[in-house]
Amino acid sequence: MDIILQLILLAVGFVMLIKGADWFVDGASGIASKLGIPQLVIGLTIVAMGTSAPEAAVSISAAFKGSADITIGNIVGSNIINILIILGLSAVITPLKVAKSTIRYEIPFMIAITALLTVLGMSGTITFMNGIVLWAVFIIYFIYLVVLTRKQQNSIEEGVSSVSTGNEPGDKQVKELSIPKALILVVIGIVLIVAGSNIAVEAASELARTFGLSERFIGLTIVALGTSLPELVTSVMAARKGNADIAIGNIVGSNIFNILFVVGTSALIIPIPFAQAFVTDFAVAAGAAILLLICCLRKQRLSRLSGALMLICYAAYFAFVLM
Repeated sequence: MDIILQLILLAVGFVMLIKGADWFVDGASGIASKLGIPQLVIGLTIVAMGTSAPEAAVSISAAFKGSADITIGNIVGSNIINILIILGLSAVITPLKVAKSTIRYEIPFMIAITALLTVLGMSGTITFMNGIVLWAVFIIYFIYLVVLTRKQQNSIEEGVSSVSTGNEPGDKQVKELSIPKALILVVIGIVLIVAGSNIAVEAASELARTFGLSERFIGLTIVALGTSLPELVTSVMAARKGNADIAIGNIVGSNIFNILFVVGTSALIIPIPFAQAFVTDFAVAAGAAILLLICCLRKQRLSRLSGALMLICYAAYFAFVLM
């Protein structure tokens, strides 16, 4: 009975995280729009942070609770799932086009920062200074996004470009909301995100203890999949509707955001222990990114065969983690 209760709590936590992030984005974007902030800036900041809110909330909450393996496992697990499962499933449904900038700059950049975080973690702890380094790189990446997006737009008013901002395919336009309603959505969204992350981490930790599983395994699989549900649902649905052309760029952006913003912010708040076992998982994350790059190089698209290969690779990795 206790196991069923924890599973229900875990599911409730995930629902709260996803819905809270959605309402936070709507409210914050509405306020920014009323204040005259361009949609470009809204998309590159508020929306991008909101869509990574589940990973951020769970990782920071786990760090405070002393569950460092869930903190790191959630990030590296989400990044692996984003590429091998989400893009794999989407490509199997329909081949995905890839922007030239994603192949030339963003995927190699994702590989580089994955290696950077691995090197920083080899000391055994992601420190405050490491967090500053990650945030410094994040600021550089943000400036790159602004420059790239402006080049791709005739005017800011046309909306956020489909470059890798960490948003999912088919992002909605900013809703016209009154300031009071927008503020209410922001407050409710934050409450749901914080409460949902606490519930999810507590339930996941309890399940790990009940089944004798490590927090590393729980973080890499269950928690990572739960916090990646928004990307999974939207990418697969977009692929089914034939609108998944920007899926790869968005997933790559989400992975970059997870490493630089989520881990960087967590480290600025509290030092994060980095178990040596995670070096292997980050090697898999880097390998998945390299596989993505290789699959996209020739025809600037991710084929169904490549998608199937990615799913097989994740099955092999999951079997390895279970061992």
